[in-house]
Amino acid sequence: MPTLLHVSDVHFGPRHLPELAQAVGELVARERPDVVVVSGDLTQRAKPRQFRAARVWIDALASPAVYVPGNHDVPMYRFWERLLSPFGAWRSHFDPTLVRGFRADGLAVLGVNTAFAWTTKHGRLERGEIARLERELAALSAGGLRVLVAHHPIADTAELRGEPVAAGGAAALDLCRRHGVELVLSGHLHRSFWLRVARTGLGEGPFVAHCGTSCSNRGRSEERGRSSLHWIEADESVIRLERRFWDPRARDFRTEARTELPRG
Repeated sequence: MPTLLHVSDVHFGPRHLPELAQAVGELVARERPDVVVVSGDLTQRAKPRQFRAARVWIDALASPAVYVPGNHDVPMYRFWERLLSPFGAWRSHFDPTLVRGFRADGLAVLGVNTAFAWTTKHGRLERGEIARLERELAALSAGGLRVLVAHHPIADTAELRGEPVAAGGAAALDLCRRHGVELVLSGHLHRSFWLRVARTGLGEGPFVAHCGTSCSNRGRSEERGRSSLHWIEADESVIRLERRFWDPRARDFRTEARTELPRG
């Protein structure tokens, strides 16, 4: 039964909450998910010391991790670095190919990069990134749970409340439909929700789970001042998701919402 822990927007740097990052590590050590998914914004301002701190945290986790960059992982004010090497610090501290996936028996977690050199907030998927995703999906063995990870939203829904989806998101969703991706995990909005993408001529869309900020005090809207993560497990017939929020009295992430998805 595949198990995943989904965290996002940990924001090492100002407004990061070390106590919560430690609690995530303790949760991983206690429950041992097959993989920890970190859907972007590992840093606040893409500074080397912030990347180093995030790297130490990732390496200390008791389970393997999948991670993708977010818009905060691109330098904002260091102009020449932003122009000439926007992902230089990310590549040196995390992955030279930008995204780190995970494959095991019965589970494949693939990442896409929605950040780009001149991003200030919004995201996009370059054509090359879409082509790479298609190749990776086509190469997967039949069966098993397939999961896509992005930082920015790729599915348009009223829950976005006017926030745009990443450019190229519709193409990524089409690939999900064609290749049997059942879950899309993302962040960026600093509030959590989940939804089923509508059916089209290509078939039923994946289930999308947006995670709030897991280790910072930058929660927004109804999650202002709150931190959240998702626990996910699947068997042959059902995917179960739990939304857990940090409880300062219990000093742990406690489940406040659950949902179950029948698998096709």
